[in-house]
Amino acid sequence: MPEFVLAAEICEDLWAPLPPSTAHALAGATVVVNLSASDETAGKAEYRRQLVAQQSARLLCAYLYSDAGHGESTTDMVFAAHDLICENGALLAESRPFGDGRACTELDLGRLAAERCRSTSFEPSADSYTSVEFDLPLRPVTLTRRFSPTPFVPSGDTARAERCELILEIQADGLAKRLEHAHAKTAVIGISGGLDSCLALLAAVRAMKKLGRPMTDILAVTMPCFGTTHRTRSNAEILCQELGVSFREIPIADTVRSHFRDIGQDEAVRDVTYENGQARVRTLELMDLANRTGGLVIGTGDLSELALGWATYNGDHMSMYGVNAGIPKTLVRHIVRYEADSAASAALRSVLLDILDTPVSPELLPAAENGEIAQQTESLVGPYELHDFYLYYVLRYGFPPAKIFCLARAAMEGRYPDEVLLHWLKNFYRRFFQQQFKRSCLPDGPKVGSVTLSPRGDWRMPSDACAAVWQQELDTLCASEQPS
Repeated sequence: MPEFVLAAEICEDLWAPLPPSTAHALAGATVVVNLSASDETAGKAEYRRQLVAQQSARLLCAYLYSDAGHGESTTDMVFAAHDLICENGALLAESRPFGDGRACTELDLGRLAAERCRSTSFEPSADSYTSVEFDLPLRPVTLTRRFSPTPFVPSGDTARAERCELILEIQADGLAKRLEHAHAKTAVIGISGGLDSCLALLAAVRAMKKLGRPMTDILAVTMPCFGTTHRTRSNAEILCQELGVSFREIPIADTVRSHFRDIGQDEAVRDVTYENGQARVRTLELMDLANRTGGLVIGTGDLSELALGWATYNGDHMSMYGVNAGIPKTLVRHIVRYEADSAASAALRSVLLDILDTPVSPELLPAAENGEIAQQTESLVGPYELHDFYLYYVLRYGFPPAKIFCLARAAMEGRYPDEVLLHWLKNFYRRFFQQQFKRSCLPDGPKVGSVTLSPRGDWRMPSDACAAVWQQELDTLCASEQPS
């Protein structure tokens, strides 16, 4: 286990202006232990907790703090056995002061190694150190750490609301600057009645408020075709009315049929050409309308769709500024719900909640006989909850498939059978590698978190990258999970 490099400091070393652990970490230590005799006084436990957590964050390390406790002399001081285990700023385990004095958890050294790879501060040089090699028998353990099934979404209500507000502000500020720089007279958005276009519209409304411009400078366009349902069409119009933006309907069925005749496509054949043709006609209408009104087309695609390539190349994949490009689908839901909770009217709240309740769909295939959506995205590409989980750990830490499967199994707590987790993990890797060519030519858009797929920023991947190594590990993993 090459990532396990242990170093030690003693007690008050941690309180020093330049703790020895700083040099230890720069020399390559990933785990720092501290044997301490820290007496207990009012308020000191919280200070100690923050100090250990912050040191582990600065050093991108695990910090194990073991404190003296009951049994020490109480002549002038009392010791509380306040033990702490922190990893990269997160408190993983602690013993309550005056408790049993034991803290136990697992450390993720691979995660620490990945974090250090992303930092230019860590180029280990241990020339002045004495290194001692040692043997440590390894054995499987049962995870006791809790892993969130939605790593992009903060768990607490307050933290989640703060995150949603911050992201909306980032979106709005980025779009406002682009509209201002381009001297755009309008912001043109294709509004479908679905989640992503709803969020893009909400961000555009905030951008116009920042610029002091009327909401009517936003041109929201619905373009019904073969798969559009009454529910989504109605929600699109109500949403635009409640937000006070300009609303226009451009039926595209006749245009699509004309295009099909031009290329010899049989309308009865419901293949990829049938679906993508509609998406590209919609983009054509939006782009030309933006040209005619001196505006910009605002993209609606989100981070999850970009990761899976769930977008039509040069269709909904293309825009002039993609406000949702850094936001995963699981977080999109919470941002729209956050806006619903603070909606200015009951009607706006109602339509936002109904949009949240609508199945995710591109609506490119005809509706069912009862008028409901027949084409549901998650039945085709898999649950976004799983894909966002996989996306987070692939992009943020570069974990291999076996580790991601292990973490997913722990995080989902039995809600998905192992074979389902593996099926969609294989699907994720296959699509992620195959669809890179779409991400290689993304429109501009704001980064909102630590995970992004912009080819100009954090993610630089060749479009013809080979997935053989990952696929081989997945095949081995699937074989090992087969019942004997």
